[in-house]
Amino acid sequence: MTSNPPDQEPWQWEDARWQAIVDKVRAGRSLKPKTWKNGARVAVSLSFDSDHETSTLRWGQSSPGKLSQGEYGSRVAIPRIRKLLDTFDIKATFFVPAVVAKLHPDEQRGLADEGHEIGIHGWIHELNSQLPPKDEREMQMRSADALESITGVRPVGIRTPSWDFSQTTLAISREMGLLYDSSLMADDEPYELMEDGEPTGMVELPVEWIRDDAVYFNMDRFSALRPYTPPSSVLEVFMAEFDGAYEEGGLFLLTMHPHIIGHRSRIKVLEELIRYIRSHTGVWFATHAEVAQYCKDNA
Repeated sequence: MTSNPPDQEPWQWEDARWQAIVDKVRAGRSLKPKTWKNGARVAVSLSFDSDHETSTLRWGQSSPGKLSQGEYGSRVAIPRIRKLLDTFDIKATFFVPAVVAKLHPDEQRGLADEGHEIGIHGWIHELNSQLPPKDEREMQMRSADALESITGVRPVGIRTPSWDFSQTTLAISREMGLLYDSSLMADDEPYELMEDGEPTGMVELPVEWIRDDAVYFNMDRFSALRPYTPPSSVLEVFMAEFDGAYEEGGLFLLTMHPHIIGHRSRIKVLEELIRYIRSHTGVWFATHAEVAQYCKDNA
C-alpha cells in the first residue's frame, strides 16, 4: 500500500493513515471491578497537581507576581490540604513536577511520610507533545529519579503536565514499568491502555476537565478570560459527579491544584464534598496507585 504524502489534507488520507493515528493510544478492556475493596460500592481517589512555581517557569517567565501565586501553593495551600486530609484520615495522590520537588523537598518528604502517594508530573510542567522523543524520554526518567531521590519512594504512576500526551509518552511509561497513567479521557472508569492495537497491561485512571478545579477558577489578567465560578456551583458539579459514580458503582477521581483549591473560600468546597461523600455507605478512599493495583488484580 502506498503511503500518503505528509502534505495531504485529512480528507485525502488513505484509510491506513487515520487508522494508525487512532490506534496509537486507545482504550482497551474495562478494568472496573465488580466490587471495590472490602465490598465498597464506590472508589474515591483525590489528587492534587502541585504545579506551584512551574506554572510560571514552564513558559520561561520570571514574573515575581506570577511566581508568588505558585508559591502560595506550597506556603499556604499544602498545609491546609494536609490538615484537612488528616482530619478525615484520607490518603491522596500528589503529582509533582521534579522542579517543584527540588524547590520544596521537605513538602514531598512530609507527604510521603504521612502515607500520601507522590506521582510523576513532568520536569518543569513542560508540554510533552512539543518535545523531541529522546528529550521527553530523558526528562520523564529524570523526573522519576528526582522524586525517588527526595522521597525515598519510586513513583509508579504518571499524570502528564496539562494532560499533554505525545505519540511516545505511552512507550516511555511502559519502558519505565509504570503501573498506571492518569492523563486520558476515554471513559469514566479505569481501563487498560492499548498501543498500536495491542494491550499493554498498563492501567488508565481517566481524568476529565469537569472534575478539575482549574477550569472553574482560573483567570488571565491580560485577557478577557474571567471564568470565576462561585465555589458553591463547583461543589454542586463535583457532588453530581460523585452521585453518578456512586449510582453506577464506579470510580470518582478528582483533580485539584493546591494554589487554586487551597484558598479560604475554595478549601471549603473540598471539605464539604468530603463530608457529603462520607455521608454515604460503602465508600473506599484510596490513592491512585491503590486503585490501579486493585483494578489490575480484580477486574
